[in-house]
Amino acid sequence: MFENLSERLSGVFDRLTKQGALSDEDVKTALREVRVALLEADVSLPVARDFVKAVQDKATGQAVTKSVTPGQQVVKIVHDALIDTLKGEGEPGHLKIDTPPAPILMVGLQGSGKTTTTAKLAKRLKEREGKKVLMASLDVNRPAAMEQLQILGVQIGVDTLPIVKGEDPVSIAKRAKTQAAMGGYDVYILDTAGRLSIDEELMVQVAAVRDVATPRETLLVVDGLTGQDAVHTAENFDERIGITGVVLTRMDGDGRGGAALSMRAVTGKPIKFVGLGEKMDALETFEPERVAGRILGMGDIVALVEKAQDTIEAEQAERMMKRMAKGQFNMNDLKMQLEQMMKMGGMQGMMGMMPGMGKMAKQVEAAGIDDKVLNRQIALIQSMTKKERANPALLQASRKKRIAKGAGMEVSDLNKLLKMQRQMSDMMKKMGRMGKGGMLKQAMKGMMGGKGAAAGMDPSQIDPAALDAAAKQLGGKMPRLGGMGGGMGLPSGLSGFGKKK
Repeated sequence: MFENLSERLSGVFDRLTKQGALSDEDVKTALREVRVALLEADVSLPVARDFVKAVQDKATGQAVTKSVTPGQQVVKIVHDALIDTLKGEGEPGHLKIDTPPAPILMVGLQGSGKTTTTAKLAKRLKEREGKKVLMASLDVNRPAAMEQLQILGVQIGVDTLPIVKGEDPVSIAKRAKTQAAMGGYDVYILDTAGRLSIDEELMVQVAAVRDVATPRETLLVVDGLTGQDAVHTAENFDERIGITGVVLTRMDGDGRGGAALSMRAVTGKPIKFVGLGEKMDALETFEPERVAGRILGMGDIVALVEKAQDTIEAEQAERMMKRMAKGQFNMNDLKMQLEQMMKMGGMQGMMGMMPGMGKMAKQVEAAGIDDKVLNRQIALIQSMTKKERANPALLQASRKKRIAKGAGMEVSDLNKLLKMQRQMSDMMKKMGRMGKGGMLKQAMKGMMGGKGAAAGMDPSQIDPAALDAAAKQLGGKMPRLGGMGGGMGLPSGLSGFGKKK
């Protein structure tokens, strides 16, 4: 998300922060580059112009030029301005669900990802808020649209309205309303039909459904890849239907992301969620503070912690905690860490959330290291016997040959994996002597700029408040992050892994 914009801005601010003192002219030159970066990221001209003006008013003058760290001061002003641009009214990701059954209307153009987003939202409401959800497809035009929602419902364990052929959207909406009331559902989500472009027939149909359902929330689903077109779509839908929020999809593949920056400023409507992949759990709350941090390369530690909490079991965490406290770390533990990384979005996904790691992610990609490396390492561990996993010291030459052959790898690859395991084991022993609080702090320092920090990381960008927030959220339970903390030592041990000689 915002990859190109983040790269351009980090280049501008790197030059600023390296200068000891800044003149007003230095700041103006930098802001001209910021404006170009915003326009290249597909941010609308009026929004880019207003943004730069707001920053310039605050960034030129005594407050910055006389500051001890003028470069960092400018970065902070830009960060605050980004938050103001992205912020909508109300709490991020909050949906107005009061008297059950509460209707949510999903609207948007064809191909924007409405049906998938409907299922993702239903899964989120069911699992995170404990709501009983009913989904209903009102798309009578697109072939197999209703069946698609039904299949997704089975996958995520959410009920869907039985399909009755020949019904019109308004009749389906009425039937969904009745069934939701009779079935004791907290929420029912109506997935409306889309068109390739906005036309009168679509608007009349959606307006009729809206009048029948009187939704608590009307969410517009727009494809983030369409750039400024997404903003025009939002304006049209809001004018004719009245939307309460926006869901931006395909933000994982968007190198520009300007639609997100323009959307709130132009429409006045909050972006409630962003879709970051095809998986059913790839729907994130759009939090302006955290998104602004990602854009400026400050990472998103809270999101990283949340992912860790979502993907590791409490009992597993406790077992890991006890083992780490004793300084124990074998191949079974390493395998669990590698699998944890895959669940949390792989190396690229995690690096995008870590302060100063944008450059590192580029270096990793240029070196040809990707998530296939993690899969190869897991394959090597799976080629070992139970005894060998529990006690890697048993691995002598003949065993190494057998394991490498079983995984279709080279012995040199296995040696790199064993070296990584020894390094991580040593780290666990040190952390084990520190107690829970020290373990957490040490793991986070290791991730974000202590000794052995990743190449290209700028420790000055680390926000101590973000570390404290993450630590508080974890409640001192290191294992929640343990699936991640150890894994963060991986890049140094991955170079050249699994490459053919």
